[in-house]
Amino acid sequence: MTEPRRPKLGAIAVVVHEGHTLLVQRRNAPNAGLWGFPGGHVELGETALEAAARELLEETGVIATPTGYLTNIDVIAQADDGVVQHHYLLAAVLCTYVSGTPVADDDAMDAAWVPLDAALTGDRPMSENVDKVLRLALGLSQTAASGET
Repeated sequence: MTEPRRPKLGAIAVVVHEGHTLLVQRRNAPNAGLWGFPGGHVELGETALEAAARELLEETGVIATPTGYLTNIDVIAQADDGVVQHHYLLAAVLCTYVSGTPVADDDAMDAAWVPLDAALTGDRPMSENVDKVLRLALGLSQTAASGET
């Protein structure tokens, strides 16, 4: 008997630093060629917060501290006949920059600090929801900086 297909859990790292956010241009499907937040699969025994920090380091060489969850995103692709090709549930994790200069690894074509206004207006081909997740991150970052709870 085969196991039923289930969504795969992933985590994305959302880093805002000095008026920029860190994005990668994906090399592989899904979203090949599009810009989005660094991230990947959550490993067994690993929290989504830990996965976001690990994937960020692996994909870009940047070190950041995960500070909390922003939202969850479903990425579901269906064939023309309605059959689900893949389903990822991504935990978007807000991270505080610590150190490092972005360098793309083999999963990414490029990694760069993108000005916030450019990321919000989509001046390059973006993965779905980058602007929405970034707006959430900016709202939380500003609240934390002002000391509000």
